[in-house]
Amino acid sequence: MKRVILNAVLMLSMVLSAAASNGREAVPMAQDPKLEARLDELSHELRCMVCQNESLASSRAELADDLRTEVRELLRSGKSDQEVKDFLVSRYGDFVLYNPEVKPLTWVLWFGPFVLLLMAVIFLGMYLRQRRDLAAPEAMSEQERERAKQLLKG
Repeated sequence: MKRVILNAVLMLSMVLSAAASNGREAVPMAQDPKLEARLDELSHELRCMVCQNESLASSRAELADDLRTEVRELLRSGKSDQEVKDFLVSRYGDFVLYNPEVKPLTWVLWFGPFVLLLMAVIFLGMYLRQRRDLAAPEAMSEQERERAKQLLKG
């Protein structure tokens, strides 16, 4: 009897947790379709600060909803797309942009992987050259050849 009650409680808790985890209702679009189009375009250029590998447009995180609302309000107040980006960069840093500008602060982001790849190729070349030099036999002198012939005959 206890087992039946335990199973019933577990099933009820699973059903309730599944119902609670359903997605939220969609946020209604703004009255201005042009503003919403700008928001959508801008959201694809911004990174979700929670998900980090998703754009603001595709993220379902609550912070992403808040950022989209904030961007919508900035656009409504007459800010240009660049002004909105500048505001978000000043607040969250260059990381908020999916494609950060090339400037001294972001050189590591843009050129770091290529520098690491170049260094790896250089070190691999040095390693292979050193290994080849160790494996190559040294040429025998004329005296060593005569000695080897003597040993092979005898």
